[in-house]
Amino acid sequence: MSDCLRVRWTIVPRDCPRPVLACPTCGGDRPYHPSGKLRLNANGKRLDAWLIYKCDDCDRTWNRPIFERRLAADIPAADLAALRSADPAFVRRLAFDLAALRRKTSAIVQPDGLDVEKAIVGGNPDAARIEIALVVTHAAGMRLDRLLATELGCARSRIVALADAERLVVGDERSALKRPPRDGQTICLFLADASDASAIADAACRTRGPADRDQSEISV
Repeated sequence: MSDCLRVRWTIVPRDCPRPVLACPTCGGDRPYHPSGKLRLNANGKRLDAWLIYKCDDCDRTWNRPIFERRLAADIPAADLAALRSADPAFVRRLAFDLAALRRKTSAIVQPDGLDVEKAIVGGNPDAARIEIALVVTHAAGMRLDRLLATELGCARSRIVALADAERLVVGDERSALKRPPRDGQTICLFLADASDASAIADAACRTRGPADRDQSEISV
């Protein structure tokens, strides 16, 4: 029997990053949120596309360029169809493109609300070692130490203590706990003789409901 429990966490941010821009109507810097709409213009054989944002306070719009003067023939057919139909999944992917957004503004609000779907991949549920593989669908704002504390039902001080004792390891990254989770990361927990091993293992495998999330986000 395996001495390791392997779990996969799929992390889905609830809200898109919001650029902070000077709003002419409000008279100061304001966060802007994606409206879910695209604008696509044709100029001969060339296309321009924008993702439309709205000011959080007054709904004034800002058009974030996706591309300009691009030959229609150079755009993948699936992307062009998604642009023309304003496909929600395609729009969401564009809204989470932090690299592209940072080319327009350095001030970005990254909401830290996350949903985490958990699945047991294999191994022994009673094992003292747990491996958590992260699947991160889009850039997340929450730090990894807070995510682990929230999802494992621990105080952040407990997560830090486990890391200091090398009983919680994130690859070979010493500072990973201070940064947001990344796709492909693996967290290893070594819980032999830990008094809370059973509770942590149960939490590692159990997807929390809305009530659990609301309570933990108040207390963690």
